[in-house]
Amino acid sequence: MTAALELRGVSVRRGERTILSDISLDIAPGEMLGVVGPNGAGKTTLLRAAIGLQPLSAGEVRLNGRTLASLGGSERAAIAGYLPQERRVAWNMPARDIAALGAASLAPREGLAIAEACLAELEVGWLAGRGVLDMSGGERARVLLARLLATRARLLVADEPAAGLDPEAQLLILERLRRRAADGVAVIVTSHDLTVAARACDRLAVLHEGRLVALATPLEALSPRVLAEVFALDGALIDTPAGLTLAARRVGRGESG
Repeated sequence: MTAALELRGVSVRRGERTILSDISLDIAPGEMLGVVGPNGAGKTTLLRAAIGLQPLSAGEVRLNGRTLASLGGSERAAIAGYLPQERRVAWNMPARDIAALGAASLAPREGLAIAEACLAELEVGWLAGRGVLDMSGGERARVLLARLLATRARLLVADEPAAGLDPEAQLLILERLRRRAADGVAVIVTSHDLTVAARACDRLAVLHEGRLVALATPLEALSPRVLAEVFALDGALIDTPAGLTLAARRVGRGESG
């Protein structure tokens, strides 16, 4: 089976600063991969590099077996949908019109139908006619995710899709992305919430200072050693009836071990 996304030896530099160093990983169709790490670890840069929004200093990226260099912008957009971390919207457009931007390649009527279905899936169908600037931050986050889902891309890339939301909204958003993975779509998300990432994702890629330090199942990737060395936490993931949960205390840099 061809990987939905492959990174081989990817490095990114900005001036004298190395943002990513020799990153290699792949994501299979039907898999949900979480990218975690401290602030400044390179998570957003990794996502942008994966879909051609960030130039590489070294290495290669392939989408559906094709190099980024061989794909035009419209071809990349058809393969990979992207939700940036920033939730800025320039115009107070109705939610249905914002969501329909994800289906811009379709006839307008079909695109609006898909947009409204995605809004309903995210339980904000009743907001379809409301301007996005007249919504709460959590409501706007769901509308922007609906735009991502409306792309119907086979690779969905979401940067902190659940950040700043209440627990119920976080779980809803991750469940909907998880549903896409169950339908054979490859999904990659970043998250600062290790418990949320561990519960939602099949594997976790742990970044630290631009390097990939772990790529494994959540229990393996967030081992006590990694929690201590990368996150300065003394603790472990615990399997509970509600799912994996992080139990840890802060120990500070240089205090672990």
